Amino acid sequence: MADHDFVVRARLAGTNEVPAVSSSARGAFEVRIARDGLSIAYTLDYSGLQGQVRQAHIHVAQRNVNGAIVLWLCGTPTNPGPAGTQTCPATGTVTGTLTATDLQVSATQQVTTFARVIEAIQDGVAYANVHTDLSPGGEIRGQLGSRSGH
Repeated sequence: MADHDFVVRARLAGTNEVPAVSSSARGAFEVRIARDGLSIAYTLDYSGLQGQVRQAHIHVAQRNVNGAIVLWLCGTPTNPGPAGTQTCPATGTVTGTLTATDLQVSATQQVTTFARVIEAIQDGVAYANVHTDLSPGGEIRGQLGSRSGH
């Protein structure tokens, strides 16, 4: 794995969704931002979802606010992501590496570059969530935080 400057983590829970979702599901998300700013390696773990997983993403928005999708983590045949997006397992772990080619531009949120997404992650104004058929807006969510330099 490439040398990384920043490791950022989030705990995912239904109470973090907007609006909050009553779910016993839990998850953990970790990103490792490459020193050169050209890639983000990630690990997403989740379990106990009440619905069938449909997709998972990184969004840019502050806590308690919903934001646009900027990076897909995984999708399903029902809700596929852009070409090359891996398939979400029903429960378990998703890992991968994201680059500028994976960016879903959100001009309305002024997120038009990969560097801006990295900045949002480092500043704690990005979150990861897992969407299900029973909670299409997201069943569990975690605000990215706990920044640590390496």
